[in-house]
Amino acid sequence: MDFSAFKAITFDCYGTLIDWEAGISAALTPLIRRAGVGVDPDVLLAAYGEAERAAEAGPFRPYREVLADVGRRLSEQFGFARREGEEHILADSIRDWPAFAETPEALRQLKARFRLAVLSNIDDDLFEGSRSKLGVKLDAVITAQQVRSYKPGRGHFVEAQRRLELPAESILHVAESRFHDIEPAKALGFGTVWVNRHALHGGPSASGEGAAEPDLEVADLTTLARLATAAG
Repeated sequence: MDFSAFKAITFDCYGTLIDWEAGISAALTPLIRRAGVGVDPDVLLAAYGEAERAAEAGPFRPYREVLADVGRRLSEQFGFARREGEEHILADSIRDWPAFAETPEALRQLKARFRLAVLSNIDDDLFEGSRSKLGVKLDAVITAQQVRSYKPGRGHFVEAQRRLELPAESILHVAESRFHDIEPAKALGFGTVWVNRHALHGGPSASGEGAAEPDLEVADLTTLARLATAAG
């Protein structure tokens, strides 16, 4: 990949920069244990991906409501009940979702050369719980709330071009989800990098499956930063 062709890098956040699978599991495991049901973690993540896609279909609604719907679907599927006040347990847990260990340093290295932006299927207020964990000042944050649609819709990507004032071919989009991110970014002419977080240990992704082929595949952001900065 010729990194000199790019002036900005846009990132998906949850699954790419923030370990949402750890966050999802931490939020739901106490409910599952309380109900006394056994749920394989891989099965739970795969079900989460399916439930989220279904909940994001149709007219736009805030991500907090999407996550409440996801929680309802999972509770019905696996037989754990949510008590009063737990309807938004997933949304409320986002502030506790950790960044991947390499995220801050990799972003700092990339920031020295590129403008950086986040394109995320989230509400503005929910993202604020994660912003400080990224370790850099972003040039733009584009949320589903702002564009009134969810990836793989193209709203985030069109808005990124407008806000960064760059053509698609000058932007590199980096994401864990081939379905939500790589497919629409490629269709619009962005360069694409797939962060294959499951390359080493396998298992399903909470973002679900996707068939889009990226321009580059890496296992983590450290590798991306090394390649991008080595290119001079």
